[in-house]
Amino acid sequence: MRVEDLRVYQKLFELTLEAHKLTWTFPKFETYELGSQLRRSSNSAPANLAEGFGNKHTNIYLESISRSQGEIRETKHHLKIAQRKNYLTYEQLNKLILEYEISSKMLYKLEESLKETGVKNKQPKT
Repeated sequence: MRVEDLRVYQKLFELTLEAHKLTWTFPKFETYELGSQLRRSSNSAPANLAEGFGNKHTNIYLESISRSQGEIRETKHHLKIAQRKNYLTYEQLNKLILEYEISSKMLYKLEESLKETGVKNKQPKT
């Protein structure tokens, strides 16, 4: 099994692309401020998952899932700031927040599955 086979990784990867695309509509002065922070945190969620998946120790994989959860929370924060600054609509915000919350629940299920079984390459039932 590859990390790319995990549904949660696929979802986070697609959300990264959506977040990146949104930031290019931000004002130019935000390119290295909010835009950069949003791109970095959205990219870190699937990247941390990929890094942990490649490790042979389950505890390190569990830590990477926790870091991915933190990056999701940070990304949601940046999205809320962007909406308050009128860089995206409520509809865009709500859609992305919902998708990140679904991803977070998927990560939680993956984490619980790993804790129960200790088997790294198992796709949890979602």
